[in-house]
Amino acid sequence: MARIAVIGAGTGAMAAAARLSVAGHRVTVYERSTTHGGSLGRYARDGFVFDTGPGLLHLPAVHRDLFVKTGKESLEQCVTLSQVDPASRHLFADGTAVSLPNASRAGVVGALDRALGEGAGARWGDFLGRAGTAWDRSRRPLLEEPLPDDPLTLARDPYPAVRRRRLLRAARQAGTVAEVGARELADPRLAALLDGYALSYGLDPRRAPAAAALLPYMEETFGTWYVAGGMRALADAVYERCLARGVEFVFGAEAVRVSEKDGRAAGIELADGRSMDAGHVVLGARPLPGLLPVPQEPPAGAPDAPVPGRFMVLLSLRGAREAGAVHRTVVHTADPAGEQDAVFGGRVAERPTVTVLRPDDPATRPDEEHEAVTLTVTVAPHGPVDWTDAALRERFADAVIVRAAEAVPGLRERILHAEVRTPAETESDTGAQGGSVPAPALAGAAGGYLHPGNRTALPGLYLAGGWSHPGGGLAHAGMSGALVAGLVVEGDGFRGSR
Repeated sequence: MARIAVIGAGTGAMAAAARLSVAGHRVTVYERSTTHGGSLGRYARDGFVFDTGPGLLHLPAVHRDLFVKTGKESLEQCVTLSQVDPASRHLFADGTAVSLPNASRAGVVGALDRALGEGAGARWGDFLGRAGTAWDRSRRPLLEEPLPDDPLTLARDPYPAVRRRRLLRAARQAGTVAEVGARELADPRLAALLDGYALSYGLDPRRAPAAAALLPYMEETFGTWYVAGGMRALADAVYERCLARGVEFVFGAEAVRVSEKDGRAAGIELADGRSMDAGHVVLGARPLPGLLPVPQEPPAGAPDAPVPGRFMVLLSLRGAREAGAVHRTVVHTADPAGEQDAVFGGRVAERPTVTVLRPDDPATRPDEEHEAVTLTVTVAPHGPVDWTDAALRERFADAVIVRAAEAVPGLRERILHAEVRTPAETESDTGAQGGSVPAPALAGAAGGYLHPGNRTALPGLYLAGGWSHPGGGLAHAGMSGALVAGLVVEGDGFRGSR
């Protein structure tokens, strides 16, 4: 069997490593930092513990499959999963609020009708029905199969938008997320709900294709889950599975070049001057200039706007979490256009949308008289905005706390410590240029929202993780690892697991 070098120890790369080792290959992971997990970081202080990346899990079936295929212990034997219910609470600019139950279409419809008025739930339910059609049309080629050389089937938007006839004009249908909200949902709060899903994944609702309807569909159909101890526990479990399968890890080893011999990948060169031979190379990170002998071209029609990152405020609070507190609350902005202009125009939004996470988890706090709360905002990356500017960081963190106070009673008076993390820290920790966070791949828009395929133009070189097919997010990164392993083991004839 072949010797395989994996660059990066993110979840997608580790998923590929574990699967390849089970298949009999000798796998070594080279990671530039001192630890595994990629974006699934952790910050701890005085008994408070916070995730510094994603805080919730969607499509856990992807990771269940990884654990089934790589060992005897199931995912649930390695981590403790619990469904978050309600899945989310939403505070809208007009003062209305709604809590959406987890994985219950009927429950969501009823909650929206009660909170927003009769008919709101039906419109959202009809929208989710169309989103389900888009899911059925694109699920396999978009998520479960390697990206074809000519992804024509994914260039067309699978979302069956409603055609609206206009007086003396031809019928038109929504082509973007924003247009779906305006034309099909007919309520600015429902439109804000849909826009919020897109923005949380780093997508501009005004440009992202209607196929982004898959994102709320997946969350509301397959549920939202929390990992006890925080999402870092999932990264630890995947790492331990890799070790159990014989994967070797070398930390503090930055790959600066993929070497080539006789027209195929032959190993990697490290920053310290060492060269490592390999029969296959798996790149599990965003390729920096000079790393690849064959540059990866962006998809045709890809947006030229900067890819957003995340601004986080990690709050250590005095006082117990009140009874009935919701795990996830989204405080929606009163100025969505202004926020989108700022995020995708390289500026700082004055009134951001804030996601508040309040896990009821004893592992995240020193005792029952304290609480750990995480505030997250989608922002422009480091570069267009100088996120190392201390005054800017403090000013924006204060604005985020003001918004979050709408969701957490007495928030400001309860703060013991606030830790601020910006795209600048993300860049430093993970190596992602600008601290950008990749969005999931989407069909439509002439293929402009796809990611580079897992198989590259250089034989023996493969791409895994959020910057490759099928894109960002924990579930998507896990899928990329499965696809890479299938391509290495079965060759170019691999068409995905069935």
